[in-house]
Amino acid sequence: MKSVLYVIAALGVMGLAFWAYSENYRTQETLSQVERLQRQIAGERQTLAMLRAEWAYLNRPERLADLAALNFDRLGLLPLTPEQFARIDQIAFPGQTLMPISDSVEVSSDGAHP
Repeated sequence: MKSVLYVIAALGVMGLAFWAYSENYRTQETLSQVERLQRQIAGERQTLAMLRAEWAYLNRPERLADLAALNFDRLGLLPLTPEQFARIDQIAFPGQTLMPISDSVEVSSDGAHP
């Protein structure tokens, strides 16, 4: 009876050792995948920073003004002038409409319930 328990215990220890061994390799693979993803994220952040810098460079006001001047015949763009804006008191806002109450509600204080 003792030898059967020893064999079962030995098989259990071997099974746990195999499980720990496989979990160790899965953990190492997952850690390497996380490192790979972090490197990819860092690269994408660098690309995004470069694209933002290019966008800022291309949207410089003096460059856009030069492009508007070069393409004036085709686009017909004009510079903004103060006369194109209105004062706040010149804007007609819609009036506030109140909703009428159509149904009346009767309230009794006799305490009787229907």
